[in-house]
Amino acid sequence: MEHVLEQLQGFNVYSVTFRILLATIVGGCIGSERGKHGRAAGLRTHILVCVGAAMTTLIGLYATNCLGSIGDPMRMGAQVVSGMGFLGAGTIMVRNRSHVTGLTTAAGLWATACLGLAIGAGFYMAVIPAFLVIMATITVFIHLERATKHRDRGAFYIEMNDVRSARAFYEELAVYISEIEVVPPRSGMAEHVGLELAVETAENSRRVMRRVKECKDVVIAIPIH
Repeated sequence: MEHVLEQLQGFNVYSVTFRILLATIVGGCIGSERGKHGRAAGLRTHILVCVGAAMTTLIGLYATNCLGSIGDPMRMGAQVVSGMGFLGAGTIMVRNRSHVTGLTTAAGLWATACLGLAIGAGFYMAVIPAFLVIMATITVFIHLERATKHRDRGAFYIEMNDVRSARAFYEELAVYISEIEVVPPRSGMAEHVGLELAVETAENSRRVMRRVKECKDVVIAIPIH
């Protein structure tokens, strides 16, 4: 076991292959969860980010160990951390001039890039616990976050017939909706669109539900507790 770990922590063809495969698995697990929630940055994006970050670190190590380059082998990887801000910003959207979405996905991309850097450097003792924490944050903690957010306001799950009707519904009621998230339809119908809405006041809640009752494109409308 110690011999295997020594091989993986060294710089050879086996450790390089293992690090790239590990980056693919770690990035894929995080990205698949984001993809389930209909995020633009899903499975493939997170895999590419994690593998790319790992490769950046490996290039620095290669230049130092094999080419005799003098300097910090992590210098190239340092640019990944700052450069991820550009890609992360592309996943953030502002709706209704005040509602911001995509922050979790942007933060997840940045954290995935950092995991890739750690994998590329062979820092396995940090990769595993960090990966578990990130996965728990985007899967388990989301329920705690929603429970906290929805404690003092109305929250509903609404399912629409199609994307066009969902967009029209939101544009009509955007002024009353404080938060909205597109989620997989609970009915399992591929063409349907699931929406989770949050409203701040009881009056806005009544206005939204009144429109829900009048809208023929609403398939399911239930409160979220």
